[in-house]
Amino acid sequence: MNRDQIEGGLRHLKGRGQTAYGAVAGRARPQAEGAFNQVVGGAQYAYGRGRRVAEELTHDGAALAGAIEKRGRDAYARGVSAYGEARHRGRSALRRAESHPTETVLAVAGLAFVAGWLLKGRR
Repeated sequence: MNRDQIEGGLRHLKGRGQTAYGAVAGRARPQAEGAFNQVVGGAQYAYGRGRRVAEELTHDGAALAGAIEKRGRDAYARGVSAYGEARHRGRSALRRAESHPTETVLAVAGLAFVAGWLLKGRR
């Protein structure tokens, strides 16, 4: 609870008391003042509650933004690592293919044959 909620609640209670006093005493002025204080107190309480909810949402939003930033940084780091690993493996495969040209040609021809056989299907 914040100050506006407490003050608004107290003013609302004060207004109820004034309204009750005016009704018992048969006087219109305390009843009118009491009704006014009830309305103003209720509005102040609602304002305080809205302010508290807004503060909580702001805090939650900041925490969520921090979590999103951390996840983004982690994902970026994993991406950089995966890129480096793929680049290393690609260069390694290229060096192997360049140093063993006969094996490379036979492997590519074998893969082409298998792919053609699988894609041909039954007729």
